[in-house]
Amino acid sequence: MLTDMQGYLHRHRAKWVGFAFILPWILSALWFDLIPFVTNLYLSFTDYSVSTSTPDWLGFENYREILEIDLLFTKSLGNTVYYLVLGVPIRLVVAFAIAVLLNLRIHALGTFRTIFYIPSVVPLVAVSIIFFGMFNARYGIFNQLLILLDLPPVRWLTRPEWIKPAMIIMSTWGFGAQMVIFLAGLQGIPSELYEAAEMDGGSYWHQLFRITIPMVSPVIFFNLIIGIIGGFQVFASAYVLLGPGGGPLNAGLFYVLHIYNNAFSYFRLGYAAALSVVLFLIILFFTVIMVRTSDRWVYYGDT
Repeated sequence: MLTDMQGYLHRHRAKWVGFAFILPWILSALWFDLIPFVTNLYLSFTDYSVSTSTPDWLGFENYREILEIDLLFTKSLGNTVYYLVLGVPIRLVVAFAIAVLLNLRIHALGTFRTIFYIPSVVPLVAVSIIFFGMFNARYGIFNQLLILLDLPPVRWLTRPEWIKPAMIIMSTWGFGAQMVIFLAGLQGIPSELYEAAEMDGGSYWHQLFRITIPMVSPVIFFNLIIGIIGGFQVFASAYVLLGPGGGPLNAGLFYVLHIYNNAFSYFRLGYAAALSVVLFLIILFFTVIMVRTSDRWVYYGDT
């Protein structure tokens, strides 16, 4: 009986020790995530700005304005979707291709991995300033390359049709984090699979599409989800390169930039909160769709 009581006390104490270890995370999640989310949700139904002491309740008026009146809502959302549809797949393909190359056994492999990863840790504002010079219509490196190829130069940041391609090119620069995740997934593939494929006469491309890609499909799925979430939140690079208006004809006005303008330029904090709630619902919708359809193409082994 005494032994059972001691065992119960030991388990009970271990449980509370575990709670004590995760308590900082719980408190931070409540303070920095849940409380701000609930507050933002409340403010989205109000007319609130820095000039008012208390929010005025509006009901769904902010959401009605988003869907029926705000033309920049559709413009900014369209720009963001364009950026996602082209930018996220290109970045994934580049990160995966570099990871495959860095998974080979070559000399000075660690040096090459470091070189390809360093750009992803450079501050985004610094990267944006660098690309601002590279996109310069007169002396930028991209136009210099076009001239060398006997192609006409491009006004990257002053022509509406070239602004989003320029943003996509710049976004590809920071593929290092995704590359590292891909590299970890590639190193987890059993070498026996490749040996069996070689014995059966399988070429490199057969191994790539029949072994490598299916085995790293969970990693592709993870990077795709993170890429979509990050793509919907693009802000700093567009703000530095194009300013708060997004350049000519609002061609680079992305959704978060539109939220920023309403909150900190027009001081319509309630309306900006409603825009952020809509963004949350859009990201949630795409995430749920991706998760629900993942069992059709993501391979998790025997599970």
